Amino acid sequence: MPANKKYLTKSPWIRLCRILLGTIGGYTVMLSFHVLLTEFFPKENVIATAFFTGYLLWAFLLFWAFLESKLLRLVLTYVGLTLLFSLPYLINH
Repeated sequence: MPANKKYLTKSPWIRLCRILLGTIGGYTVMLSFHVLLTEFFPKENVIATAFFTGYLLWAFLLFWAFLESKLLRLVLTYVGLTLLFSLPYLINH
């Protein structure tokens, strides 16, 4: 059964923005989260677990880009989380 047309995005530009935001924004949030973890745990352990948790976190953030109704809120959330997670690293280095 096909999707209901009233729930689909009308503009291909909005769809492209969601794909790019989910991919790039999710990747930067995922990387900054693991950089935050290296401040508290040994780097070798974080790198070993980042292979699994990194993909899961990135996939969730990519999926969330399509669930969020407003693009501006999505951008601000990704930028805010990236800055929040990378702040301890930037202060110490």
